[in-house]
Amino acid sequence: MNIIIQSAEAIERMRIAGRLAAAVLEMIAPYVVPGVTTEALDQRCHHYMVQQQQAQSACLGYQGFPKAVCISVNEVVCHGIPSERRLKAGDIVNIDVTVIKDGFHGDTSKMFFVGPPSILAQRLCRITQQSLYRAIELVRPQLPLGDIGRIIQPLVEVEGFTVVREYCGHGIGQQFHEAPQVLHYDAEDGGVLLQPGMIFTIEPMVNAGKAAIKLMKDGWTVKTKDHSLSAQYEHTVLVTRDGCEILTWRPEEPVPRVLTHA
Repeated sequence: MNIIIQSAEAIERMRIAGRLAAAVLEMIAPYVVPGVTTEALDQRCHHYMVQQQQAQSACLGYQGFPKAVCISVNEVVCHGIPSERRLKAGDIVNIDVTVIKDGFHGDTSKMFFVGPPSILAQRLCRITQQSLYRAIELVRPQLPLGDIGRIIQPLVEVEGFTVVREYCGHGIGQQFHEAPQVLHYDAEDGGVLLQPGMIFTIEPMVNAGKAAIKLMKDGWTVKTKDHSLSAQYEHTVLVTRDGCEILTWRPEEPVPRVLTHA
């Protein structure tokens, strides 16, 4: 497993890419409303990346993916392809953004409510986001990589929800996906200990029903097998000398951008 320890210069470039990815989510928030198409949201995100940020979308053309961002609605777990589908009140929507700036990647996603959500949807999204924050709060040098999944899984399951196992977080830098894989459930971690300079995503996908998923005929869209709602939140995280830094942090969040451990 070739885990890259990023240089000081690379870390600074990753900070820039992370801030840009976060800014896309901030920009698009007012437009996630009933009646808008996911295609229109995708076009707005892409225009913002290219015209305002002078950056690229990492998703567009990645292994044939046809759009600039992934937009996953309700029972779609991940990799939803933007289309002429119109959002309606009560929908929950994940927008997953990966920006490339000067050769480095920033990767993040969050859930949006289209009008007032159901109680179940609201609770699902809250627990999913809390599980991400709890995992990030653990991150520091010498932490076993597997502790990330070991804290997420019980937090989710005690609420009656389930963790998707087929998809995981990943190292990130000049490549979209690098080592290590970051699992969101309790599993063998191969003895990997976190080190300063490691950068990776944590991105739990949590289902309101069973964990089983299915891949659609388009080769990208993943849905819950039982049609239950699914939620995901994602951040790109840097391991520092005494904790971690959330490279895709947004000011709206209840956790600090930089977390330290005594």
